[in-house]
Amino acid sequence: MNPQIDSTNFGSITITGTKFQHDVIIRLDGKIEKRKKKLSKAIYGTSHIISLDEARHIYEDGMEQLVIGAGQFGRVKLSEEAENFFREKAIRVAIMPTPRAVEAWNSAKTGVIGLFHVTC
Repeated sequence: MNPQIDSTNFGSITITGTKFQHDVIIRLDGKIEKRKKKLSKAIYGTSHIISLDEARHIYEDGMEQLVIGAGQFGRVKLSEEAENFFREKAIRVAIMPTPRAVEAWNSAKTGVIGLFHVTC
């Protein structure tokens, strides 16, 4: 079962009672880890474009869907290379502002990984 996200505000996300003040990835097994934004920043100079390297880091065998919380105002997007990578792996990608992504995550079933950007 996926850990439930309690809330998100600009700069934070609260998951099963624990507040995180950084971007997170929620893995297939429910573990929460800090997003490795440097994988994208090194290429694009920003964490608002998800690079192929970051897409490879996010991916796990058994994954069927990726829910991306693109920030409170929906600024994060996939690079063309990352988009192609997930398409080739037959991963459904849902990208939306973080508040809406929280709702999608909380109603998701199995095989889903979440990436949540907590600022813009």
